[in-house]
Amino acid sequence: MVKIRLRRVGAKNRPSYRLVVADSRAPRDGAFISVIGHYNPLTDPEEIVIDEEKALDWLKQGAQPTETVSRLLNKTGILDKFRTIKEKS
Repeated sequence: MVKIRLRRVGAKNRPSYRLVVADSRAPRDGAFISVIGHYNPLTDPEEIVIDEEKALDWLKQGAQPTETVSRLLNKTGILDKFRTIKEKS
């Protein structure tokens, strides 16, 4: 199964994350298919940058977001757009 999940980057005690599309069997920081954005929880407010087109394309293809990524997609409004697209078809 393909998942949309976080990949940790950054220095020790200074995490930042990339939102990646990866096979669910791959390790957290292992191989991935595509990078669709990044997330920095240390800034105030937290910085969330997601390529909306890529995210919607992967969701349409059946990629499953993890819990944390679902929360980020909700904050940016991408998950709501996906739901309305899904209901129309």
